[in-house]
Amino acid sequence: MYIVVGVIVLIALYLVFIYNGLVRARQMAEEAWSGIDVQLKRRADLIPNLIETVKGYATHEKSTLEEVVELRNKAQAVPSGDVAGRAQAEGLLGQALGRVLALAEAYPDLKANENFSELQASLETMESEIQMARRYYNGAARDLNVKVESFPSNLVAGQFGFQKREYFEITNEADRAVPAVKF
Repeated sequence: MYIVVGVIVLIALYLVFIYNGLVRARQMAEEAWSGIDVQLKRRADLIPNLIETVKGYATHEKSTLEEVVELRNKAQAVPSGDVAGRAQAEGLLGQALGRVLALAEAYPDLKANENFSELQASLETMESEIQMARRYYNGAARDLNVKVESFPSNLVAGQFGFQKREYFEITNEADRAVPAVKF
């Protein structure tokens, strides 16, 4: 009798341990996604200043500047939980930003502008922070996905509605290309 009760208690404790591990992994993934969201918002806030600075020098590049503003607005319109959609929109925005930064080659006065240089340095720092946040999120998503798919935690995950997370990655090969920016 005591052995049966002991086994039931051990199984219950094990299930609680698995459940708590799944909750912890889900919270880590949500925190990581929040970090990406914050970095992307900071980059989006920097873009209007960059566009205004470039606009004064690169009057013939109006379509490029308008494209960046349009892509920024589209990226911000993607729902926060749509990881794949946000990754695609941000990839396109990153490419367009690379083209804006490349304009400095054609406009030496712009390249020498202190405000432009500061904005460019801020954008480079921001891109680095976005990459770090993306790696952290993908690691947290991987950990959650492993728990959701592996036995026996997949049994608990299925019962309590835990789901896999999408990775924040670039899906379009053209988006993977590093923009050629020469100064």
